[in-house]
Amino acid sequence: MTLDPDTERLLRDAMHRTRKSFKDTLNGAIREALAPAARSAKLPRFVVRPYRLKLRAGIDPTQLNKLVDELEVDGYLEKARRHKRKRGTRA
Repeated sequence: MTLDPDTERLLRDAMHRTRKSFKDTLNGAIREALAPAARSAKLPRFVVRPYRLKLRAGIDPTQLNKLVDELEVDGYLEKARRHKRKRGTRA
């Protein structure tokens, strides 16, 4: 059997991830690809259950990414200050 390079890479990745042999990984992939109806019949239906986000008054949930960015910048600046102080004491 000759595999295309991209197919071989997918198979090797699956072998590494599952820690199974070439034969077991290939047979599993073929079974899954050729019998998708049987596989999906076994899985329960995925249901999203939303819940209310309980934030304090004044916190805008659409701005949370901005808050994370600000915290990352503050953390970086603090780390840079500590590093600069450390270097200054060694000299």
